[in-house]
Amino acid sequence: MRARLIHRFDYRYSKPVQLGPHRLCLRPRPHGFQRLIDFRLEVSPDPSQLYELMAAGGDTITRARFLGDTEAFSVVATSEVETFTPPLIEACLDEQMAQLPLAIGKLNPDLLSNLQGWLPNGQHDAAAADLAQEALIGSDGRSLNFLQQLIEIIQDRVKYTQRHVGPAWPAGRTLKERVGSCRDLAMLMIESCRSLGLPARFVSGYHLVDPAPERYDLHAWAEVYLQGAGWRGFDPSGKGAVDDRYIPVATSSRSDLTAAVSGTFSGPPGVESELDWLISAEILSGSSNSARL
Repeated sequence: MRARLIHRFDYRYSKPVQLGPHRLCLRPRPHGFQRLIDFRLEVSPDPSQLYELMAAGGDTITRARFLGDTEAFSVVATSEVETFTPPLIEACLDEQMAQLPLAIGKLNPDLLSNLQGWLPNGQHDAAAADLAQEALIGSDGRSLNFLQQLIEIIQDRVKYTQRHVGPAWPAGRTLKERVGSCRDLAMLMIESCRSLGLPARFVSGYHLVDPAPERYDLHAWAEVYLQGAGWRGFDPSGKGAVDDRYIPVATSSRSDLTAAVSGTFSGPPGVESELDWLISAEILSGSSNSARL
């Protein structure tokens, strides 16, 4: 699939403010089952310094620094991407990866950050671990069966709803509330997978659904590392395994590091800010049948 996306943020301030450093995660991932054809970033006011860097997870992010005061701040990212359908996981999976739970000592050490629990001491949320054990019982210990069973249980226990503000909830809260946004469900799946030794990470990007909604929003899902198949996407608030209509932008072992725009501002007492945003997407050509590797 080939698509063009425009993602715009417009911030307005009631009084002049000084913008602090900002971190922008808006460049679609140019590797894996996706090719970045074109990317343009417009920032106003003009930054005093604007540069790209490679994040710990391998994605490209942009840093911006500013001088002077402003009453408005806008960011516009225009992207053109081509996505490909990955080969079947079943055809790629190593036999030793097919059975759960996994022995952590046999994994590549580079994956260890994607096994840590949500809690500050690195432990896993007990509610997510219980959920994982329940899914494991019904999976015959097979990793793909487990992932399918886990997604079905999450969708049965938690009602998906949109929530535009705030970080991803802890797994325990999502299960207790029985309602959650895409990022809440993604973190619930990630935490459950990690408790069984399956490396998992958070993904922020776009899902170009058919038919198109009146208004697109950023979407979040999980990626799970499966030996032989590599990182593969799974959407617990969607149909499970992702296809070529998903466009990853940023990935991290921590959900907060995938925010599209993050930064600070300072101003006089009582200053208020407003945010308007818009995502538009145009599909230029249809789905592809195979991946280019």
